[in-house]
Amino acid sequence: MAGNLYVVAAPSGAGKTTLVRLLLEQEPAVHLSISFTTRGPRPGELSGREYHFVDSAEFHAMIGRQEFLEWAEVHGNFYGTSKKWIADQLAAGSDVLLEIDWQGAQQVRSIFPEAIGIFILPPSMEELTRRLTGRGTDSADVIARRLSAAQAEMRHVGEFDYVIINDQLALAVDDLRAVVRASRLSLTAQRARHAALFARLI
Repeated sequence: MAGNLYVVAAPSGAGKTTLVRLLLEQEPAVHLSISFTTRGPRPGELSGREYHFVDSAEFHAMIGRQEFLEWAEVHGNFYGTSKKWIADQLAAGSDVLLEIDWQGAQQVRSIFPEAIGIFILPPSMEELTRRLTGRGTDSADVIARRLSAAQAEMRHVGEFDYVIINDQLALAVDDLRAVVRASRLSLTAQRARHAALFARLI
C-alpha cells in the first residue's frame, strides 16, 4: 500500500467535519472518501459532495454485493464506505481520509491494520452540548440522544493512535495536519513512495 489511510472519528458535535474540511484545504494530496448514506440531505448538501445519498433498499443491496469496506447504523441511518474506491486510491499512492464513527474504524482496521486512527474530542460536555444546540437542525430529543451516544462513543478513544482535543479550531487543525505530515515521513511510507531512490542510495 503506497498511500496512507487516515481514519478520523469523533462524537457528534466535536467538530470533526469542520476539521477535516480545513485539513483538505491545506493538504490537497489527501483525498476524502465520500460515504454512502440513507439519511436525507441537510440544507445545502449535494449528493456526491457531502455524501452519496441512497435509499435503504439500495444500501442493503450494496451490502449484499459486499461493496462496503465498512458500514454502520448511526442514529437510525446507515453509512458505508466504498471498498473498491479506497483500494484503488491507496494502490495509486494517494492518501485517503475516512470520516467515520468508531464502529466503522474497527471494521477498517480489520482489513487495513496499518490505518492511522485519529479521534477528535470536545473540550468538555458543556461545550459539546452548546455546539449541538447551536446547529439549530435537530430537535431536543435528537440532541439528547446524540449527547448520550457521545459519551458511549468517547469510551473508544483508546482504540486510536492519535487524539486531538478540539478546543481552539486553529490549533486543532494544526495538530491534525501534523499527524498527516509526520505519518508520511515514517520509514514504511517513505520506502513505498520513494522505492527507486532507496534502491539507489541504500
